[in-house]
Amino acid sequence: MFELLCKELQKLPQVEAMALGGSRAGAHFDAKSDYDLYVYVTAPVPEETRRPILEKCCSYMEIGNHFWEYEDNATLKDGIDIDILWRDLDDFTAGVASVVEGCTPSNCYTTCMWHNLRTCKILYDRDGRFSTAKARFDVPYPEALRQNIIDRSLKLLRGTMPAFDGQIAKAVRRGDRVSINHRVTEFLASYFDILFALNRQTHPGEKRLIQLCKQSCPILPKNFEENLNTLFDHMGTDIEAVPNDIATIVAELEKVL
Repeated sequence: MFELLCKELQKLPQVEAMALGGSRAGAHFDAKSDYDLYVYVTAPVPEETRRPILEKCCSYMEIGNHFWEYEDNATLKDGIDIDILWRDLDDFTAGVASVVEGCTPSNCYTTCMWHNLRTCKILYDRDGRFSTAKARFDVPYPEALRQNIIDRSLKLLRGTMPAFDGQIAKAVRRGDRVSINHRVTEFLASYFDILFALNRQTHPGEKRLIQLCKQSCPILPKNFEENLNTLFDHMGTDIEAVPNDIATIVAELEKVL
């Protein structure tokens, strides 16, 4: 079903490239792994054009979701889920250029789109423009980008008035578990952005971060996994201990920076 869908999408005049991302683009997937299909277009493809193509290949469809990127989410008739993300190649390339060539950091996941471009598998490239973009950004990790990510994200972990450590401590004093969970999530997002930058690794996204850090990051704080597990345990059993857990994680990180 996936191959049929790709063939049908290639017929659309607006489609100039398609790439497969996620686990399916690498070696670590199984028969039920989802498909992440990135479709690069020169102009929007109307929903009424996409619908009959999806109906031919899918048993369930949600067309035009826009919670993150603009995408169609569906289940293929063979039972495998697929996310089809519709992108403008020029806009996407400009965003990656801002990070890789402009060395511009962001709050969390700074290099995710660069990672997506570097690791995706090209399925279709009508005019070769996607291959050109892939080659353009096949470069060593810029030192300025590395330092900019570390500097920005470290200030979010501690030492400034908006920093997450202080926000978490306030939430603990109020007994506000929703706020604690939200702030800890943001703290960890900045923490992992630092770790991948420190090790000159592009950010792989939200899944399996502890495992991926242990696999690909030679520089990790002392008791990296143990300290995170202690934090997770205390969030469910002893929220008063959470600020100390945060302080320990930051202190060990600073030792390796």
